[in-house]
Amino acid sequence: MRLRRAFAIVAALPIALAAYGAWSAVPAQRPALPLAWTTLPRASITADAKRRELVLELPSVDLPAGAAHDIPPASLGEFPVNASIYAFHAELRDQDGRLLPADLLHHMNVMDPAERELFLPIARRILASGRETGEIRFPWLLFGARVRAGERIIANAMLHNTTPVSYRGVRVRLVLSYVPDGRPWPFFSVFPWQLDVAFPVGDKSFDLSPGHSERSYEGSPAVDGKIVVIGGHMHEYGRTIEFWDVTTGTLLWHGEPAPAPPGEASPVPLGRFYGLTGIGLPIMASHRYRVRVVYENPTGHTIAAGGMGVVGGLFIPRRGAVWPSAEPSDSLYQLDVRHFMGLTGGGMSGMEGMGEMGGMDSHDHDHGSTP
Repeated sequence: MRLRRAFAIVAALPIALAAYGAWSAVPAQRPALPLAWTTLPRASITADAKRRELVLELPSVDLPAGAAHDIPPASLGEFPVNASIYAFHAELRDQDGRLLPADLLHHMNVMDPAERELFLPIARRILASGRETGEIRFPWLLFGARVRAGERIIANAMLHNTTPVSYRGVRVRLVLSYVPDGRPWPFFSVFPWQLDVAFPVGDKSFDLSPGHSERSYEGSPAVDGKIVVIGGHMHEYGRTIEFWDVTTGTLLWHGEPAPAPPGEASPVPLGRFYGLTGIGLPIMASHRYRVRVVYENPTGHTIAAGGMGVVGGLFIPRRGAVWPSAEPSDSLYQLDVRHFMGLTGGGMSGMEGMGEMGGMDSHDHDHGSTP
């Protein structure tokens, strides 16, 4: 094991030394959270130094049988240590600590309200997991998403119990593997990012028209940098999801889901832009980028909330670049936070035209016939 680890370190050094001097971010000053947020329910984040794991756990809830979409209140948590996250997975436990079926979790999201997203002035999503996500893991020697002791996050989850069994004291947990602060690795501090066809704010699912349909969204990043990992998420009947440099007309990444059983979405394989010869796909703030998703719905009718299209991954800002802090007074930021916390009624009513703000545009093109 030690020889294998030593070999991994030696093998990665040429990559790290070639890129480290050019790619390193300067953190921006973090704004204070509004006092009202301190009244949110508390999520616990505990550290196991021996296992080098952080466990983020939401307050327990009872999950009745047939609860199609149960959304507990958003919770406020605080990281207890300085660390770099390199792997995570979600799980559910009942009041007796028993592991529950993964299908009960529709999704879990974690955001940092003090920093903005790469492509939008909304609170930055730092972790997300769903039914088909499984464990997310990247090389601990190369990449880590940094967290700081005292850094506050807001987390929410949606549970989905269509079974005839009720569960009591259900706790949604996110288990994070980390490298302690003070180590010479990971060599690169990465920032999770995303670009969604349903940006800028509101529900990310959309009604899926019969036949062929497409949706897309465009935006420019806040800073220059390099994408090192990219992946995508679609629902059933999704055919392709793409990431384009609109300025140059270049297709940067194309993803297709693997075959899956009827009624289930399948993960889209990750794209990795790193190897022994170099690291990262360059992204420039002066360019515009587009996420595009394509569906083929053969059912002959519209599927309510049947579509979704998002790309995301890991991003390394250019050396000297300052990752922008959030602007809580921004209208998009406020709408997004309200939606994340379940204060908007779960819809986009009254938000038509928001895609024009900030020089960003959303597009959707449906080519199906009515049933």
